[in-house]
Amino acid sequence: MTAPSTAPAPPSRGGRWIQQWDPEDETFWKETGEKVARRNLIFSVLSEHIGFSIWTMWSVLVLFMGPEYGLTPADKFLLTSMVTLVGAVVRVPYTFAVAIFGGRNWTIVSAALLLVPTIAAFTVMEPGTSFNTFLLVGLLAGIGGGNFASSMTNINAFFPLKKKGWALGLNAGGGNIGVPVIQLVALAVIGASGGPRVLLGIYIPFIVVAAVLAALFMDNIENVKNDTGAAKDAAKDAHTWIMSFLYIGTFGSFIGYSFAFGQVLTNQFGRTPLEAAYVTFIGPLLGSLIRPVGGWLADKYGGAKITLYNYIGMGVATAILIAASMEKSLALFTTAFVVLFVLTGLGNGSTYKMIPGIFQTKALAKGLEGEEAAAYGRRLSGASMGLIGAVGALGGVGINLAFRQSFLSYGSGTGAFVAFLAFYGACFVVTWAVYLRRSTGKAQTTAATEAKPQLNYAEV
Repeated sequence: MTAPSTAPAPPSRGGRWIQQWDPEDETFWKETGEKVARRNLIFSVLSEHIGFSIWTMWSVLVLFMGPEYGLTPADKFLLTSMVTLVGAVVRVPYTFAVAIFGGRNWTIVSAALLLVPTIAAFTVMEPGTSFNTFLLVGLLAGIGGGNFASSMTNINAFFPLKKKGWALGLNAGGGNIGVPVIQLVALAVIGASGGPRVLLGIYIPFIVVAAVLAALFMDNIENVKNDTGAAKDAAKDAHTWIMSFLYIGTFGSFIGYSFAFGQVLTNQFGRTPLEAAYVTFIGPLLGSLIRPVGGWLADKYGGAKITLYNYIGMGVATAILIAASMEKSLALFTTAFVVLFVLTGLGNGSTYKMIPGIFQTKALAKGLEGEEAAAYGRRLSGASMGLIGAVGALGGVGINLAFRQSFLSYGSGTGAFVAFLAFYGACFVVTWAVYLRRSTGKAQTTAATEAKPQLNYAEV
């Protein structure tokens, strides 16, 4: 197939539409594709970054909400659980919105929509507001979680398979950094004796800037539009749900702990909001920064292998957390929690790298070659990412609900950590059994066929 070596065709129906896009063609990629893809990546990261900040803003707003607000620790865990839930659910329609409206167009809309929860929270954030009102306004913040899904689906289409681990890791990592950034901003606001409305007011102009920059510098890709059957095919594929389960363990842990870390420190170890804010940003920051490294390691050594070893590390860190919780050792608890955050970030990068590799393997198994195989992989991996991201984010709901129940039953988070340890063990077994265990026997099912070619995972 001969790819164009000049810039993509000019738009023909309004907006910035690229009609020809073949990143797997090396000539096209070097002469044109890479520059365009990197530009879109930069502004995608910006919008997703602010989306994460708005989604997780209630993880720090609850630290501002002292006794005068009349909320119990259980109320706060329930509030953050519901915010996480909405962020998980909206990832599905946000993924499909890229195919309907175009990646650039939807980035503009999704960025602008962040003004709704921010202004709403600014309006109601004061003592005397009912818990139901806080809950309703908190639910609005969940739309920030959808930005991740649309951004990942969009960027997935821009990069060749051999660069997807790095690109998706960088895109997601840059977005994930929105969590520690808003926590750092909250630390500065609390330290300056400012209130929650100051924090919210800081973000309103940044939201506007992100939407404007997306309009000026991003593009839509024509050939990822109007594929209504892709989501259906992805939903029918067993690997979509297997990877969803694994992503619960990595990203679900990251987002769940991001919401819960400060509350655990204040409720279990008696830290003040300012003392908690001094350390809560460290884990999400390191977990975000390390995510591209997880993608890079997966590019080099294979996503399944890195994911498997990562779950071992997460299990060890969780066991240490259980011991530290029982011994009431704040120093050991904080250190182990930060290490666990780092491992969730590595796992986020490696699991997401596995997704395009799996569907590329399916394409090759079907006898497809070249651009036909790449198109098949892009089609299903793009559609599956929304479902996987949505289900994975539900892990954050489970984590906050588990902490809520653990504090109600035992007065600490120890019981929740025991449950998390068991889940990481299950993730380890699934990763090994499906993607790394060598198949035996005469006939192979589709799943076994994809589990066998491990070199593919090392190469993509």
